[in-house]
Amino acid sequence: MSLPKYYEFYGLFLSALKDRNVHSIKELQTTIASSSHLSADALLEMLPSGKQTVFKNRIGWAKTYLKKAGMIDSPKKGFFVITDAGFSLLNSGKEITDEYLAQLSPAFSEFKYGHTAGSTSQPIAVTLPIVQADETPEETLERVYGDINKQLCDDLLTEIMQQSPAFFEQLVVDLMVAMNYGDGFVTKYSGDDGIDGIIHEDKLGFNLIYIQAKRWQTNITIGKPELQKFAGAMMGPPRIEKGLFITTAKFSQGAKDFANAQHIILVDGQKLTELMVEYNLGVSTQKVYKIKRIDSDYFSDDD
Repeated sequence: MSLPKYYEFYGLFLSALKDRNVHSIKELQTTIASSSHLSADALLEMLPSGKQTVFKNRIGWAKTYLKKAGMIDSPKKGFFVITDAGFSLLNSGKEITDEYLAQLSPAFSEFKYGHTAGSTSQPIAVTLPIVQADETPEETLERVYGDINKQLCDDLLTEIMQQSPAFFEQLVVDLMVAMNYGDGFVTKYSGDDGIDGIIHEDKLGFNLIYIQAKRWQTNITIGKPELQKFAGAMMGPPRIEKGLFITTAKFSQGAKDFANAQHIILVDGQKLTELMVEYNLGVSTQKVYKIKRIDSDYFSDDD
C-alpha cells in the first residue's frame, strides 16, 4: 500500500487516540503504521534530502494541523491526547480534510491559509479558495528545489556544449580539485596518449588519477571500445590504477560493465552537472533560505 497523504492521516491519527489516553508520538506512529497496513518499503521511503522518512514527515504535519485545529492536545513534549472536539469529529463520520478543519477552526484556517478568523465560536465561512495540497511543506519545498536544480543542470550542460574541448578538459580538472581529490593539471594537447588530465592525490604525486574528458554531443552513446582505449592508456608506463572517464554524452551498458571491471569511474553529462552544482563550480548562489526548528536542548530541563 502506498503512503497516505498527510491529510489522509488525520482520521488515522485521531483513531489511534480514541481510547482518550495519552500516547507518545512513537506509539502513535507504530499504531498508525499497523492500522494502515503499510509495507516496510513504504515506511522507509525517504524525502529527497534523506533527512527524514516521508511517513514520519506526513505524520508530523498531520499532528501539527490537528493540534492547531484543537482536535488534539499535548500535555507534555512528545505526548498527545484527543480533545472533546477531536473525539466528536472522529465519531461524526465526516471526511476530515483541510477545508473542513478550516470551517471548524478559525485558528487552523489562519495558520494554514492566512485567513483572518473572527471571534465567533461558529464555523467560519471560508471566502478565499482553498486548495487541498497533497504535499507537506517539506515535500513541496524539496520538489521545487529539485525542479530548479534540474533546470540549472540542463542550462549548465547547454553552456558547456558552447565551450571548446580545451575548456571542458580544464573544467573537469577544476571539478576534481573542487571535490578535494588533489592538485591537477590538463595534459598537453599532442602526445598525451589519450589522457586529458592528471590529478595528484598527494603532494609528491605517488597516487595519480588519469582523466579522459570528452565534450561530445549529449545524444551520443559511448560504447565499450572507447573505454578499452582509455584502459590501455592507463596501462602506462607508468601503470595507473585509478581512472575517470567524464563526458557530456551517455554510456552504453557495455561501457558501464567494462568500466566496473576495470575500476574506471564513469560520469555522464547529467552526473557532471549535478556535481558542478553540488560543489559550486560554474554556478553562484542566488538566494539562501534557512529552515529552522525548535532547539530541544535550549528548552531541556536538564542542568
